[in-house]
Amino acid sequence: MAFVDFEQRGPIGVITMNRPEALNALNDQVLKDLDAVLDAAEANDEVLVLILTGAGRSFVAGADIGQMKDFTPVQAKQFGMYGNSVFLKLENFPKPVIAAVNGFALGGGCELSMACDIRLASEKAKFGQPEVGLGITPGFGGTQRLARIVGVSNAMELILTAKNINAQQAKEIGLVSHVYPPEELMDKAMELAQAIAANAQVAVRQSKAAIRRGQQTDMYTGAAYEAEAFAVCFATEDQKDAMTAFVNKEKVAAFKNR
Repeated sequence: MAFVDFEQRGPIGVITMNRPEALNALNDQVLKDLDAVLDAAEANDEVLVLILTGAGRSFVAGADIGQMKDFTPVQAKQFGMYGNSVFLKLENFPKPVIAAVNGFALGGGCELSMACDIRLASEKAKFGQPEVGLGITPGFGGTQRLARIVGVSNAMELILTAKNINAQQAKEIGLVSHVYPPEELMDKAMELAQAIAANAQVAVRQSKAAIRRGQQTDMYTGAAYEAEAFAVCFATEDQKDAMTAFVNKEKVAAFKNR
């Protein structure tokens, strides 16, 4: 892909947004490249967990304003709908996705990080939804995901003021889980990815799906999704092996992921 790189490190796939001359800004081609990389990573059975990061000093600095500034309303809607479709694919990707936010995550970049399952940040990271300062709204899910993640009041403040926050402030409101020195970020992301990859993957994926589905519905429907996910796991070899080992005071050497 021209602007999105993929590297496999054992069971971990690393996706790097690679348009550093534009701070990895999102245009049509970047979105198409990310879309294609996600499809390839899903089809690769050896890849169990993804890490998404950015090249250079930016994660993703936002959508490409140079491309957007002359959009008609119809073109703007088409661009927003396509970006949202890619981010929804990422959010509902069957394998866990960790955002390793290495720098600017503004506008579309903040929205991209929020479509991932877990967010880790470098001490140099900056987050924000600056769109109202440009005369527009967030267009790739920011008005929807931010409130779900950090609460309505925090989301309103960030979006309506267009202000940026640093990594520690992002951690304080729950936008990211951990903040690390820049030189440690990818190592910590790999450690987390490896810890996830070491578990039973049917259970991991069913857990992710139940959490995602539950966020979109009421508690009763969410509990029903969870019951289905719970039941699916009892059809796996991993459940039989792990529970038998537990009862025998043993430990499973490695999961078969089936």
